[in-house]
Amino acid sequence: MAERLQKLISQAGITSRRAAEDLIRAGRVTVNGQVAQLGDKADLAHDVVVVDGKPLKANPDLVYILLHKPRGVVCTNKRQPYEKRPIVRDLVPHDGHLYTVGRLDAESEGLILMTNDGDLANQLMHPRYQHTKTYHVLVEGKPAPKTLDEWRNGVMLDDKRTAPAKVRVLSDKRDDTWLQVVLREGRKRQIRRVATQLGHPPKRLIRTKIEWLEIGHLKPGEWRHLSPKEVRMLKQLS
Repeated sequence: MAERLQKLISQAGITSRRAAEDLIRAGRVTVNGQVAQLGDKADLAHDVVVVDGKPLKANPDLVYILLHKPRGVVCTNKRQPYEKRPIVRDLVPHDGHLYTVGRLDAESEGLILMTNDGDLANQLMHPRYQHTKTYHVLVEGKPAPKTLDEWRNGVMLDDKRTAPAKVRVLSDKRDDTWLQVVLREGRKRQIRRVATQLGHPPKRLIRTKIEWLEIGHLKPGEWRHLSPKEVRMLKQLS
């Protein structure tokens, strides 16, 4: 069945659909030897689609990886000229493009999914699906019950109230507290900003789960392939 070229390019794990449109506009994609136009379709069972001189595979080998991102590592697959810090792509030896699903800021750590399955990556990242993400957060001080209720009910951030969250105390010491925070939205640095706004700046932030998928016993910098059962369950989330 014929599909739009940007979808085929994304499914092949080369780049996102939006970036694939840029490739097509730039004349870097051909179909059966002819330069493609945005809106063109093809069927890889019958057509030869070439991107930057490399033919697309009809059935690319799909890869699904769970990584424990360490602190100080940047969530990007392509190093920018100005970036001197390590990036997640340095930690996973794989030839070809990988999407990073579930971004974390450099100082946060924990579960990151990486895959060349463009359709699954788009599904997991799209806001409308509201997949739950679970974090363990070490904050300064001891938040009062009233403060935790405020976090649970939503606070104003960028002139918009955050969605309700599940927040509970895991443990506390003299000077800080471990919290478990479960979100269905993911604004930029949301947990850090909310915690700071409520008077308890975070000292450490670890993502432990995306939906039911847990980081388990992986240490920072370690990774593993998802099992076929885990992949099937992820594809059923939409």
